[in-house]
Amino acid sequence: MRQIFTTFTVFILLISLSLTLKAQVLAPKTVYNIRDYGAVGTGKKLDHKAINKAIEACAQAGGGTVVVPPGTYLCGSIRLKSNINLYIDAGAVILGAPAEMNAYDPSESFPDTAYQDGGHTYFHNSLIWGENLKNISITGRGMINGGGLTSKDKEHLGDPTGGSIGTGDKAIALKLCRNILIRDITIFHGGHFAIIATGCDLMTLDNLTIDTNRDGIDIDCCTNTVVSNCRVNCPNDDAICPKSSFALGRKVITENLIITNCQVSGFKEGTLLDGTRIPAKAGWSNGRIKFGTESNGGFRNCVVSNCVFKNSNGLALEEVDGGIMENIIVNNIIMEDVSHYPIYITLGRRNRGPKAITGMGTVKNISISNIIVKNADSLSGIQITGTPGYYVEDIRLSNIKISYKGGGTKEQGERLFPELERGYPEPFLLGMNPAFGIFVRHVKGLKLDNIVFETIKPDFRPAMICSDVDGLEIDKFRAPSQDGISSVRFSDVKNYDIKNSPVLQSVVR
Repeated sequence: MRQIFTTFTVFILLISLSLTLKAQVLAPKTVYNIRDYGAVGTGKKLDHKAINKAIEACAQAGGGTVVVPPGTYLCGSIRLKSNINLYIDAGAVILGAPAEMNAYDPSESFPDTAYQDGGHTYFHNSLIWGENLKNISITGRGMINGGGLTSKDKEHLGDPTGGSIGTGDKAIALKLCRNILIRDITIFHGGHFAIIATGCDLMTLDNLTIDTNRDGIDIDCCTNTVVSNCRVNCPNDDAICPKSSFALGRKVITENLIITNCQVSGFKEGTLLDGTRIPAKAGWSNGRIKFGTESNGGFRNCVVSNCVFKNSNGLALEEVDGGIMENIIVNNIIMEDVSHYPIYITLGRRNRGPKAITGMGTVKNISISNIIVKNADSLSGIQITGTPGYYVEDIRLSNIKISYKGGGTKEQGERLFPELERGYPEPFLLGMNPAFGIFVRHVKGLKLDNIVFETIKPDFRPAMICSDVDGLEIDKFRAPSQDGISSVRFSDVKNYDIKNSPVLQSVVR
């Protein structure tokens, strides 16, 4: 009996083994190692052709994972395909080739007038790019080192609309793609944009470390996007920047966006990665989260939460190109060593777009709460401004504590502050603000609840200036005051109610 059982068991095992081997023979290959297609990983020989062969083979087989194993892979343009996970393993580096090697794809044609700069107009001249794709991923613990990517464009050389640079200028560029995941990788020296996504849907960017020389992450005309757990250092430009440009030849809103649990900063490039965290001097912009400037379609249903700003500009919400900005929530933010301003909300009429369809935009329904700011620049406090005849509407700020550097003079507090109108929306271009705490102009419906301002040095400007405001509710407002200096200045303010704010109630009747 035992012999019969043993024979039967062996028979079953042989059948099982036979079926397993047959299944392995019939099963499609799903993992493609780029070294099997000729990549060498020495950092001296161009490897992007081998990587593209692996991607093509994987795509033709129905999809899978293309593995970039440890090594340094000198590359021009890598072309993504649908249903591909480009897995950059720990110890692997994709290194951008220098321009003189002519390894990048040429810029595609753009048939219409470009109302946006070259970086937003062209995608194929990038280190890694994809267009009209679905189900794509870039994952792994490896690095994309932009190497020879350029960060300059004609916009910064005097041409307001920019143009094609003609060489690699972006680390990752995605256009009109759907169901995207970029996770765990590190990007260093990412060119004009470390990541730019335009017209994309269902996108997740998670646990990324970006230390770069221009923009970190640009989310342009995208829907249903989550940016989470990322560290983005950009000393010379914006860290995380939702936009809504005219790059698709029409107005497209950026909506249903969540930015959460992220750190943004403006340290010198490379010093986030090496741990030295050397502060960079603030220029036009550095290391912030900014909505805009391109805003033809606008922004709707967006949340920014649980983020830390360090040695950077503050939060900017800019609608200046005719789109809508509405239903924006910002909550639980810490800022330290903030340049220029802590919070900036503006409606302007730069209106960069086709004249026939680019009218005045709108800004309404914005809630900003639970904000702590340490060592904020004395240039400007919070700014909330519309433009003459066009109002920012229904804004609420609550539970905000800001420590300013102070040092403003009485003369600066008496300065006539220029309107933004058609100007570029950067507070430093308008000069020193006459209010050290908060400046409000052309606003309907503003609620301020539990706002606390402090100054490290005495400041002889008013804590608050309001002009052309209809509907102002203030509860629990505190700020330092100086002898002989009015803490608040109202001009054409209607329907206001001030409670539990002695520094204001003693002045406003």
